[in-house]
Amino acid sequence: MVDALNNFFGTISGILWGNLYMYVLVGTGIYFTVRLGFPQILRLKDSFKLTFSSMKNKDKAGKDGMSSWQSLATAIAGQVGTGNIAGPATAIMAGGPGAIFWMWVSAFFGMGTIFSEATAAQKYKETLPDGRVNGGPAYYIKAGFKGALGTGLANAFSIFVIIGFGLAASLIQGNTISMAFANTFNVDPIVIGVVVGILAVIVCSGGLKRMADFVTLVVPFMAVIYIITGIIVILSNASEIIPAFKMIFIGAFNPQAVAGGMFGVGMKEACRYGVARGLFSNEAGTGSTPHAHAVAKVKHPCDQGLVAIMSVFIDTFIILNITALIILTSGSYASGGEGITLTQVAFTNVFGPVGGLVISICIFFFSFSTIIAAFYYGEANVRKLFGNKAMPIYTVLIAVFAVLGSGFTVSLVWSICDVFNGFMVFLNILGLWGVSNVIIGLWKDYNKEGTETTLKDLSK
Repeated sequence: MVDALNNFFGTISGILWGNLYMYVLVGTGIYFTVRLGFPQILRLKDSFKLTFSSMKNKDKAGKDGMSSWQSLATAIAGQVGTGNIAGPATAIMAGGPGAIFWMWVSAFFGMGTIFSEATAAQKYKETLPDGRVNGGPAYYIKAGFKGALGTGLANAFSIFVIIGFGLAASLIQGNTISMAFANTFNVDPIVIGVVVGILAVIVCSGGLKRMADFVTLVVPFMAVIYIITGIIVILSNASEIIPAFKMIFIGAFNPQAVAGGMFGVGMKEACRYGVARGLFSNEAGTGSTPHAHAVAKVKHPCDQGLVAIMSVFIDTFIILNITALIILTSGSYASGGEGITLTQVAFTNVFGPVGGLVISICIFFFSFSTIIAAFYYGEANVRKLFGNKAMPIYTVLIAVFAVLGSGFTVSLVWSICDVFNGFMVFLNILGLWGVSNVIIGLWKDYNKEGTETTLKDLSK
């Protein structure tokens, strides 16, 4: 049964993530990057200022939304998870070290895409009858395509998010947490899955405030711990840092020349897996993070667009790169393991048995916070389609899928996630193109106003 499912989802994943999607995703990023005037370069300083000024904002999360920093923390919670620790490992093993280069490329242009997603989400957010602020791609998809077509596309996107991010993300994060703890403590993965499911229900049932409080506490903590310990692992293999970068750049264009051709892949596979895993890591173009950015309390929609750029910068160019260098400098890619196991091997080689414990704790916080963020993304669409009455059922399903994920194979879980990410991407990109002129218009208006007043408002 598992083999049949693996073949089924693997086949669909191969179709979706062939050349077409690579062109669509990178092409969309290039389009918005050029039309916006390369904000990820020219306005990166403003992105830093807006992000860290908003950290001082003391607004509490509630039905009317959350602060810009809380929205960013929620988005990062969704981005910085398995995609950053297991993602580079699966990309390297499937596409060779060169896949990391293509992750960088997709992330750079993805900054243009995620800016557009966050800006559009702010522009088209709505207040529901109960006073709750809600938003996301479903709203700008409907705005971009009028009538029955727009409604149908928006509803289809909502269904894909509920299944592909709310439930499938719970599946894959439950799998990663269970594998990490099973490897370290020799505990039955199902037991770990049950514990994760119960904890998810406790946090998610507390509403937006409890979820926002959780991610704003956990995200900075987990990032700092992982970055510090990861740098220690890399520095312990300092002589391999330059060779690691050579493997990445050479492997991007000539994978057979890397590590004696042990990866057995070509440039097409390096590019394909780099873009696919890069997307899973930074989520630019999937339409997931706009749900968090939509409810930020900001003066202008483009404020949150610039803040969203920072989420990709932190996710890919800091945390993901640390994982990639850990794997390549330690040589754990030659251990015969897969997924998170490669990162655990590298940590254990440096820290001994404590290394397995450190990475297991990091994995728990990374992955569990992703479950919370994914729950929130799905929640926004559950409420839109089915109303508040459906929330208890959805909450229970999140827990059930976390348990199911603990018993699935790594390849099957990733194939399922790739498939539903693919469905989400297609509709989200359609929506962005549908409102592209509105996004560009908002950016022109924003540049006329300037950001000085906005920065002062956010720091209050």
